[in-house]
Amino acid sequence: MACSCAETCAESIDDTMNADHDRESGSPAAASGFDVLSDVLRCVRLTGSMLFLVDAHSPWMSWAPKTESFRRVVLPASQHLISYHIVTQGGCWAGLRDAPPERFETGDMLVVPHGDAYYLADPAGTEAAYGPEEAVAFFRSMAAGELPSTISEGGDGGESTQFICGFLGCDLRPCNPVLDALPAMVHLRAATRPADRMRHLIEFALCELREPSSGGRGVLLRLAERMFVEVVRRHLETMADAQTGWLAGLHDPLVARTLSLLHSAPARRWTLEGLAAQAGTSRSVLAERFAQFVGQPPMHYLTQWRMQLATRLLAEPGTRKVTAVAEAVGYESEAADSRAFKKCVGMAPAAWRRRDAA
Repeated sequence: MACSCAETCAESIDDTMNADHDRESGSPAAASGFDVLSDVLRCVRLTGSMLFLVDAHSPWMSWAPKTESFRRVVLPASQHLISYHIVTQGGCWAGLRDAPPERFETGDMLVVPHGDAYYLADPAGTEAAYGPEEAVAFFRSMAAGELPSTISEGGDGGESTQFICGFLGCDLRPCNPVLDALPAMVHLRAATRPADRMRHLIEFALCELREPSSGGRGVLLRLAERMFVEVVRRHLETMADAQTGWLAGLHDPLVARTLSLLHSAPARRWTLEGLAAQAGTSRSVLAERFAQFVGQPPMHYLTQWRMQLATRLLAEPGTRKVTAVAEAVGYESEAADSRAFKKCVGMAPAAWRRRDAA
């Protein structure tokens, strides 16, 4: 799921792209406090799909197939679906299908970022009561608002477990560094920190789920997004210093400063020399440290991110013609832009726009 772009893609984005992001181009002072994580989550079009509560009584098993099997029936405009679950009462076992389960207690969070099939159950060996077709039908009805926001699972007695289920859509290509940095499954434990922000969000979500009212569906979709952002922040805060990856790079002063410079002014005609000078280091140190965390040289990363910005412009219906997008990403002609875009993402800009709108 890594970002894949050719080195020959766009070298610059002009002030049109810069204006689209409501920021000044090339201000190093502004870059020092630039929120890179928010920039990425916004530009990959993070969109709430579903948020609901499951009230389960043992024995029970709740499972989901690979999200690609129901993505188009719940959120067809998104390239990818992310799922996460927060245990709000009791405990259970959970994990990816065909993998050993892990124990989840109240306050623990399960994140499945790459669309794998997974399950939650208590006891661990409980058999599923429904198949793939029933699961897809359930998600279709839930996304359409045809089901109540609280769902019951399992029997009438025994141990009780409640958990919030959240689903979101986002862009997958050409570049989503947050997804690329996450493992197949994330288990965030409640004991890691007090997490007041998440506690408040959970309380708000439970109130909306248990006491539905006018406008509640829109509130829940926004909550699905905000709770996932907090989950990512929690994961970032609990990462060990020895880890690498894009998220870990936000902890490294040099890599974080470099990412902040690039994201605050993607339209600037950056060179490795200029970037290193503004980051306060040498070319060789910057190239080595950035590649160690992000997995590629700074200029390659910038090229990929510029293409992600370009696809975001193409996805905005009725706002920009392909010619205008070509100008916005630094090309003198639509033909030149089309060649570079196709080299980068595998199809011409117009074809990407048609596919994205399909």
